[in-house]
Amino acid sequence: MTKALTPAPPPQPMLPFEHAIARYEAIRDRLPRAAAPVVPKLAGSLAETFGSYDGYLFDSFGVLNVGDSAIPGAADCLGVLRRTGKPFCILTNAASYTSAEAFHKYQKLGLDVRQEEILSSRDVLLGEIESLHPGLLWGAIAAPEDDFHDTRSRLIHLRGADWQAVEGFVFLSAVGWTEADQNRLVAALIARPRPVLVGNPDLVAPREGGLTVEPGFWAQDIQDRTGIPVTCFGKPFPQAFALAAARTGGGRLAMVGDTLHTDILGGGAAGHGTVLVTDHGLFKGRDVTPFLAASGITPDWIVPAI
Repeated sequence: MTKALTPAPPPQPMLPFEHAIARYEAIRDRLPRAAAPVVPKLAGSLAETFGSYDGYLFDSFGVLNVGDSAIPGAADCLGVLRRTGKPFCILTNAASYTSAEAFHKYQKLGLDVRQEEILSSRDVLLGEIESLHPGLLWGAIAAPEDDFHDTRSRLIHLRGADWQAVEGFVFLSAVGWTEADQNRLVAALIARPRPVLVGNPDLVAPREGGLTVEPGFWAQDIQDRTGIPVTCFGKPFPQAFALAAARTGGGRLAMVGDTLHTDILGGGAAGHGTVLVTDHGLFKGRDVTPFLAASGITPDWIVPAI
């Protein structure tokens, strides 16, 4: 008998750049307050900032990799930091796989990263879920292969589950999530309000083909339509920065990222220096100057790539 094949999930929706920026601005009151504006310094690479900082926090997408491809120069930059004794931590909002899986991904990309140098928003969420809502049965919006073996909390895949039985919702991945799914979830929450935890606050992520819609986009839509405040974990929120800073041992740290409203906003709000990378992520091919002025979010440094 031929084994039935599992249908491939529908492709993630894409969002135009201008719509993504406008949406980030529309939810500014739900994000940390920006640090005081500064005039950014321009540098050719991250190495020019080494004298200013003791260590670094790195975003992943748009800084170290784009999709499943390493960005040229990323491996060399991490190698220099390793040899010069500057600690670093990858602080990623990718919540659809565990830190162990992320470690293997970075190894395949040729990046010299240790597992303890990776902190995902998934880690932050799973570390706090029981203190916030002990003992609940959670319906997880997650990648099909996710088995939740990295948590003792009660998570089950929402797809195929009894939506009335679950006592809260955890949003880890937007793969396969559709407008119809979203409408069903909004209706379920209006009929019976329950907590919503979001493991990836990003509205979009840079991929080879453009900007994919991520869990944060759907989560903010939930809050708009139901009035239920969603609880987000990861950048730009402070818990993630505190945990990442602790892993580096502290000192003068800089957050290196490609987005204003997550990396730069969150890093500045946490009291860190900030470095905006422009050539491979959200602002690829664009002049970032008007967006700095419009948002009031300004990095300490701007570099084309690390």
